[in-house]
Amino acid sequence: MSAMHGAAIAFLLLLVPCGAAAIAGGWLQRIVGLVTASSLVVMLLVVLSVAFERTAFLDLPLALTLLSFGAGLVFVRFEEKAE
Repeated sequence: MSAMHGAAIAFLLLLVPCGAAAIAGGWLQRIVGLVTASSLVVMLLVVLSVAFERTAFLDLPLALTLLSFGAGLVFVRFEEKAE
């Protein structure tokens, strides 16, 4: 197992607290959990694509970065209207 695989496992383990915050928190904690989890997934996908030497797979984390930013903004907008 290389260092890249170890980093991928570490990123997977770091997703657990983000999921807990996204499920059991208030609306602000859910947003923080969502944004943090999306950042971790982007880093995880980059590490995995480099670890398996598939640089063509770097397009997916780039697209996910752009979409997760917009998703966070939309989520905040809907929660502001609900209050």
